[in-house]
Amino acid sequence: MVTKNKWFICGIAFPLLLGGCANGNGVNEKEYPKKQVKNQFVSVQEYIGEGYTLKNGEETDKIAEGKREEVEKAVKDFFLKEYKTEVHVHNIVGNIDGATVFVESTNPLHFYTYAVVPIDQSNKKILSDDVFSQEGQVEGAITEGLYRKIFKDEFDRLEEYLEKIVKEEPVTGRTIESLQNVGGSGYMTPYYFLSSSVSNDEAIKPVYELYMEDPRVSREKLKATYNEQAFIPTYFEVVINLFMKDKETDPDEKVFNRVVNDIESMDDIPKGTYSIFVNDNTVLKQSFEGVKENSLEKTTPDEIVKE
Repeated sequence: MVTKNKWFICGIAFPLLLGGCANGNGVNEKEYPKKQVKNQFVSVQEYIGEGYTLKNGEETDKIAEGKREEVEKAVKDFFLKEYKTEVHVHNIVGNIDGATVFVESTNPLHFYTYAVVPIDQSNKKILSDDVFSQEGQVEGAITEGLYRKIFKDEFDRLEEYLEKIVKEEPVTGRTIESLQNVGGSGYMTPYYFLSSSVSNDEAIKPVYELYMEDPRVSREKLKATYNEQAFIPTYFEVVINLFMKDKETDPDEKVFNRVVNDIESMDDIPKGTYSIFVNDNTVLKQSFEGVKENSLEKTTPDEIVKE
């Protein structure tokens, strides 16, 4: 299955910038005492992205912040030129060779993503003409935004259901600020995110192509272009990620079973493959990771498939 479930791996896992992952939380427990690892977790309701880091990014972070206006302009110009998309810059995080810039698009599609601005550290120079994104990252984000737009009614029902769960059960979601500052994973809400790939998904490909020709094209035209017969559920994933409201509380199996059973029985939500996670109350500051050893999960190879 094509997926970018980044918090299951190591937060947003830039292979070249992070230098690889450790134990799935971005922390090598052989190198860190248990107490120190525990202190790196924070309540999900309190987390807005503070403490998020990329490997060897201390120096570039200082340079980028000192030239923030230049960095922001370079990123905004990049998205306009390459993707005809206006973005709002939320956060800049130094990486080994530059700055990773987290952005949000709100119109005509809503999604979160990021770009990388290389920095010449010896001359403290922002290489504005060399801005890039990871292969398929922005394309996937746009694809997810398109799915959300053309299947608005189905997604509205999914979100209404999850909001109901949060009201009735002792669970919550991520903060909007954390999605803005360190999310970067396409279409996201506090309770779920999407995973899609336009290069594999033949159903959405003509929609993507039409949108890239004219981002202001109507929802009706986009939906009419969608090739429903070519849809393969494993190429479109909905990842539901809930957290316990109370600190020092293990994931609630009763809540987990309710969500699993409800999603399995609902027939008016988006088609695709569903993974469900119920976690304790914490996330890892450095990587935005929430899934841990004690998390309850229904995922690969036992996802829920809605066809």
